[in-house]
Amino acid sequence: MPHSGEAVSLKQAFWYWLKLGFISFGGPAGQISMMHQELVDKRRWISERRFLHALNYCMVLPGPEAQQLATYIGWLMHGVRGGIVAGGLFVLPSLLLLMLLSWIYLSFGHLPLVAGILYGIKPAVTAIVLLAAWRIGSRVLKHWFLWGIAALSFLAIAVFDVPFPAILLGAALLGWIGMRWLPHIFQAAPAHTAKSDGVVDALIGDHSPVPEHARFSRRRLMLTVMVGVGLWWLVMGALWTTVGPKHDLSLMGWFFTKAALLTFGGAYAVLPYVVQGGVENYGWLSATQMMDGLALGETTPGPLIMVVAYVGFVGGWTKAVLGPDALVLGAMLAASI
Repeated sequence: MPHSGEAVSLKQAFWYWLKLGFISFGGPAGQISMMHQELVDKRRWISERRFLHALNYCMVLPGPEAQQLATYIGWLMHGVRGGIVAGGLFVLPSLLLLMLLSWIYLSFGHLPLVAGILYGIKPAVTAIVLLAAWRIGSRVLKHWFLWGIAALSFLAIAVFDVPFPAILLGAALLGWIGMRWLPHIFQAAPAHTAKSDGVVDALIGDHSPVPEHARFSRRRLMLTVMVGVGLWWLVMGALWTTVGPKHDLSLMGWFFTKAALLTFGGAYAVLPYVVQGGVENYGWLSATQMMDGLALGETTPGPLIMVVAYVGFVGGWTKAVLGPDALVLGAMLAASI
């Protein structure tokens, strides 16, 4: 129903975000479309312009933009609690479902029925990945200079086995040089633009005052950074002191931290880094298992980058991180990291 001017309670928002976590199929485009249809068109919780303004910022941050958008809207409506509820519920169903499917895969994947299903899904996943690469390339690669950066990046990772962070830094450096000498090829149109003047009766409208918790505060910024870094150090410190820095759980924690900071351009952009690390460098899973994981990730709700939970689960199971008598518990712990 359209917004009637009454504030939306955290309980009402909770049930919506929970529902979204279970039905968010279709990748970021489908997930963002669902949120737009529900939050802008039907419920009128946020105006068109404010929604797209938030999306544009989420697009330039590392990580899944659909989850970041949900987190931002939840935070804008109900502060920190709303952001945690929206962002957490967006990925929690997919995390639990991927753990279940990973267990089924490792326990029964050798059976003809399960193996046949996975072999049937693999060609479809390959097509989806190729289509995503083509769509991204057709929108971004508008000049021979940009095609050159893409070709050099492909050669670096496929032929010369260059680490993914080094490729990103090199591409960024080439982009900076190109921006100075060929600025016209980097002047792309905005990713999204508003099509209307906004919904007049939206809870968060075009001219709504900024909530107190959303106003810039240096103290709040420093507190947020300190809490985030502190929680990360708490987890990593616990791993380093209990199992050691060279243990697979510690290595997973550091590896997935780097992956989270490098997820620019969506999941498909960082998947080569995950494959390189998980398959080639650490041996947590095989190339076949990685492909099967992509198949499972494409068939579950939530952002595709949640496939890293599958990588962690399989790696924790394969490496028996908590010993051979606790394979499932170790795998679940690794998936959570």
